Amino acid sequence: MSSPLLQGSLLDGFGVVELGGLDRIRRTELTRGAWVDLLPGWLSGADVLFDRLVEAVPWQAERRPMYDRVVDVPRLLRFYGEGEELPDPVLDEARTALSEHYRAELREPFRTAGMCYYRDGRDSVAWHGDNLGRGAAHDTMVAIVSVGAPRALLLRPRGGGEAIRYQVGHGDLLVMGGSCQRTWEHAVPKTRKPAGPRISIQFRPRGVR
Repeated sequence: MSSPLLQGSLLDGFGVVELGGLDRIRRTELTRGAWVDLLPGWLSGADVLFDRLVEAVPWQAERRPMYDRVVDVPRLLRFYGEGEELPDPVLDEARTALSEHYRAELREPFRTAGMCYYRDGRDSVAWHGDNLGRGAAHDTMVAIVSVGAPRALLLRPRGGGEAIRYQVGHGDLLVMGGSCQRTWEHAVPKTRKPAGPRISIQFRPRGVR
């Protein structure tokens, strides 16, 4: 698969893909027991990884019913279930590092990896929470690593309220934890501004989608 033009980061190293430490991660407490951790540039060489994933992942275009018709999902997808081989060794390293860092809070490892490929500003995901399965009733975590061009990721309280905006890409790490999946919602909105391609990698524990 050929990828759209990606404007690489000048701070993205010399093509070596590697993880940084997690000691610089910073937490923002939200409401109703939700929180967000953010670590910009956790993964160096992220644009190199983006190119590798574009080629290595068997991306899937999906269609879903909406109201009285069936529509294209506005992004490409691939879900790696528990025990399934991930498409790049650094993703195994990332999942292991996150599992170790959050061991005391999460009390279980991250096991799956969902991937979304936003090809340009027309690709998006609507407001939602990852609350299929255990996330509907229990605190959990979803750890997102973003590679490629930055895109806005918005969070707002479930039921409406002022949104918080994060601009994530080029190896940034964002972790949603506590009650976030059932008391808050997140979205990647469409944009008419020029937007390069981005891949979102979401690590989740067992039974959370």
